[in-house]
Amino acid sequence: MKKTNIVLIVGIIILIGIGVYFFIKNSPSAPVVESPVTTDTTTETNKTPEVAIKEPVDTTKTVLGVSVEKHDITAYHYGTGAKELLFVGGIHGGYEWNTVLLAYELMDYLTANPTAIPANLKVTVIPVLNPDGLNKVVGTAGRFAKADVSTSQDTVISGRFNANTVDLSRNFDCDWQPKGQWMTTTVSGGSKAFSEPESIAFKNYIEAHNPTVAVVWYSSAGGVFSSSCNKGVVAPATKVLTDTYATASKYKAYTSYDFYKTTGDMVNWLAKKNIPAISVLLTTHQDTEWDKNLAGIKALLKYYAK
Repeated sequence: MKKTNIVLIVGIIILIGIGVYFFIKNSPSAPVVESPVTTDTTTETNKTPEVAIKEPVDTTKTVLGVSVEKHDITAYHYGTGAKELLFVGGIHGGYEWNTVLLAYELMDYLTANPTAIPANLKVTVIPVLNPDGLNKVVGTAGRFAKADVSTSQDTVISGRFNANTVDLSRNFDCDWQPKGQWMTTTVSGGSKAFSEPESIAFKNYIEAHNPTVAVVWYSSAGGVFSSSCNKGVVAPATKVLTDTYATASKYKAYTSYDFYKTTGDMVNWLAKKNIPAISVLLTTHQDTEWDKNLAGIKALLKYYAK
């Protein structure tokens, strides 16, 4: 074969090879086979509706009930221990508005100092048990300042009672009478024990939770008073509670409140339920005496942490 023919054949082979290379390179790629998708055959009407995401529930408070005028009566909880220490303000509403401010001061303290509560304790605060009476005097059933307090003495006195003009601390089932006494004044104890929604709300909470002890703030006399509903016999646990709070706070301790006869008293009813309870009467109607009461509260936290 001639040399020129060999060169020609080699050239043709090279050209064919180049053509095949470009043909393969530029040809369409094979389709990618995807995994089969499962089809949802459920009809739209049979699908389970999506549940709306709710805001977290505030587990630090409980609404006990509502007042005559439909204001919430709320308890606030701090700590998660098994022993519950209960503090109550404002059973006499706006007449004893300083007890409400004291309860709010305690709430603020516990919020700022959560480690003050021992692990085995829970502290519950009911800042105002008579929101209707408070509203008469300060213009709200909730937080207020001293500047909001009415300057009318008649208005302040009227704030002692609920909207049915019942003295709530004469409406409990311990020596209850339809007419009670407040100093030299006759007051309504209600149509029967627990006739008022505020009293029922408190009763239901106590019977559901059975707190270890209870401290109820009043004004004004300046002292710590033991409770009893058994012919004046003070239970040993109540005496310990009285002495612990009184010694730390430097209030004078009393076996009972005997400045005048009281019937249907809430704190004495707690004693009837075998719950150690004390009435702490602030010295005046204006001052919360925070330092004295904080000392008493701290003493209780320490004692019941045992």
